[in-house]
Amino acid sequence: MKILVTGGAGFIGSHYVRTLAERDDCTLTVLDKLTYAGNPANLDPVRGRITFVRGDICDAALVGDLMADHDQVVHFAAESHVDRSITGADDFLRTNVTGTHTLLAAAVRHGLGTFVHISTDEVYGSIAEGSWREDRPLSPNSPYSASKASSDLVALAYHRTYGLDVRVTRCSNNYGPCQFPEKVIPLFVTNLLDGGTVPLYGDGLNVRDWLHVADHVAGIELVRRAGRPGEVYNIGGGTELTNRELTGLLLAACDAGWDRVEYVEDRKGHDRRYSVDHTKIRTELGYHPAVDFEKGLAETVEWYRTNRPWWEPLKSRSKAAQSRLRVP
Repeated sequence: MKILVTGGAGFIGSHYVRTLAERDDCTLTVLDKLTYAGNPANLDPVRGRITFVRGDICDAALVGDLMADHDQVVHFAAESHVDRSITGADDFLRTNVTGTHTLLAAAVRHGLGTFVHISTDEVYGSIAEGSWREDRPLSPNSPYSASKASSDLVALAYHRTYGLDVRVTRCSNNYGPCQFPEKVIPLFVTNLLDGGTVPLYGDGLNVRDWLHVADHVAGIELVRRAGRPGEVYNIGGGTELTNRELTGLLLAACDAGWDRVEYVEDRKGHDRRYSVDHTKIRTELGYHPAVDFEKGLAETVEWYRTNRPWWEPLKSRSKAAQSRLRVP
């Protein structure tokens, strides 16, 4: 089985690649543009066991050549930071919508087997109580989530119109090692380790469900191997916290007090609560999150504490941008 993984040098994609590279039943090619969030060091442990291609998913000629030589695609490549989408949506629409369409069109032309499209719970919008099921109408509220919702719909349309075996996953907030330090957990941890402050939006009561990247990767693999064509599968972690609760846990883990918190104006269009119902993937495919949140968070904090050479250059190169980043 020859699998093309787009965005495989990023946080979630590289975890997926490192996991599959340990197996003997597939050959992996990573296609990554290496934007600011793509880090070749994430793939160092599997050098020699994968093929790496630096390129853009909007490059139709390159994508066509790669698609002709592969059996399946797992599509992670995306612009994914909400704050960046608010200040400039162009890259989000180009990569997330046009790039996804470029891949889908090539997949049909070359008779690809399975196309797994990785999406997000943010496409559903905010929910006051209860949890989203996969059949809930999409109601995105940021340029980022709107671009991902658009790509979901295009992908599913390619299944219905052309018969392409498309399978969509929608995950809750991921955390774990090797996450680029613009997202809340690595941003807060690295700021605190450097003796700085952390920014908390509004009243801090926005709620997110937290999913360890290893559990996310396990869920994606279940969908790739045994999911049904044309179906959407939510992948959740089962740990809902307010941003204020999460901040408290991170402060404690870094031996810091609330005097290190800077309260800032709320983000435009900030969704109040995300929560996914992952009954479908549990009952159909046997998914269960395995990483205890307390243990996973402690291990994540320790990883950043002991891997400064990984994250310090990233923060140094984007210091100006980092000063504007906030809780998701």
